[in-house]
Amino acid sequence: MVWTSYKEQIKQISEKIISVQKPIRIMDAIKHDPQLIEEFKKSKYKKMPKLAKDHYANSKLDYSIPAKIKEFKAINQNIQKVFGKDNDLGNLLTEIVDEYTLVLDMIKHRGQQTFYERSKELYGSPKDPFLSDHNTIFDLGRMLYSILTGIKNTMDIPGGEKDLEAKEVVKRLNRRMNDYFHSDEVLAVLSDGIVADAAAGGDKIKINSNRMFSPRQVDIYEVHEGWVHVGTTLNGRHQPVAKWLSVGPPRCAATQEGLAVLMEIFTFRTSVRRAQRINDRIIAIHKIEEGANLLDIFEYFRTEGYPEEECINNSFRLFRGCHFNGGAAFTKDISYCRGFVENFNFMRSAIRANKPYLIPFLFVGKTHVEDIPLMYHLYQEGIVDFPRYLPPQFQDINGIAVWMSFSTFFNKVDVRRVQNHYNKLFNRDFMIRPH
Repeated sequence: MVWTSYKEQIKQISEKIISVQKPIRIMDAIKHDPQLIEEFKKSKYKKMPKLAKDHYANSKLDYSIPAKIKEFKAINQNIQKVFGKDNDLGNLLTEIVDEYTLVLDMIKHRGQQTFYERSKELYGSPKDPFLSDHNTIFDLGRMLYSILTGIKNTMDIPGGEKDLEAKEVVKRLNRRMNDYFHSDEVLAVLSDGIVADAAAGGDKIKINSNRMFSPRQVDIYEVHEGWVHVGTTLNGRHQPVAKWLSVGPPRCAATQEGLAVLMEIFTFRTSVRRAQRINDRIIAIHKIEEGANLLDIFEYFRTEGYPEEECINNSFRLFRGCHFNGGAAFTKDISYCRGFVENFNFMRSAIRANKPYLIPFLFVGKTHVEDIPLMYHLYQEGIVDFPRYLPPQFQDINGIAVWMSFSTFFNKVDVRRVQNHYNKLFNRDFMIRPH
């Protein structure tokens, strides 16, 4: 038998994980038949679409679930053989493999209550607290709902007019991607097979060919889909040893989506309406968990002022993989706000601990925020490479360091007293003319 080094063994296990998980496409496996949406439209949004018992069973998979589980079991056995017990890297790889097995069980139970239970295990629930905190994701949702609802109609959004065709968006993004990704070809392409306006996959950004877009959306896609989602994928692919960082199991979803939202905010490209859309999905998922059905959720989005087409898309999005009767949701959409808060808290904690050098490793690949100290240790050991692509704000983190330093003090501010002070000022009747 040919001798292999420790790094070679890590690489081999990584490549095996990538190979075995490759055909597992969660979103493809749980999407709804377009006929259900048409049925809903024809009823004028009054009748629940009929989801046949074999609806998801008829959505054929390109793999055998039992066979895949067997393959992942073999990988786990190899991990134990190479790393033994109580090895942090071995434990991480085992957790990743176990999570893919859980994904397969979730897909196996599409349309059943178990699907929702697995979704909660993988992505969480609005009822979950943030890492090491007592506040829940739904607590954030309610607070943001109150604030965002109060200001959404008082702010104009420059660049918010949807007057760009999809092909123009593709052209603009390709220019920007060419400037940012200096060592790789990253392409924006037209697609008529996605539900969202845009989606990143591998080294491509798919743009929905059936939609119109605003200049602000182009700015957002540049950092959200490009710098973060494509960027972390390519940073993972360029790892000579830690190849597993190029693919993201659900445990990475909150960190990745939160990082994308963080970049929208750091670059001042987001908007109140976009934040409201993300937040309203948290509210809606909580409603579904409490028993709201598809009709209830559609009406919720409609009462919030969304166009009918967006109400439909949002509603069906949250019921992917589920029945429509309430009590079961696909909970992935809590990832955006959850990840934003947890990433922000991580960066703030790193600055307070005098460890700013950890922060760029958020971009090392598809990883979870709690893995970052381990990633840095693996970097020191020569197992993980420093991220190839980093946004400007993370290449020189002086600005982030100062921001996080001040934000630490904000926790000590008595917000209610300050708010009361300014409310008196805001509501004051000013006398500026002589009597």
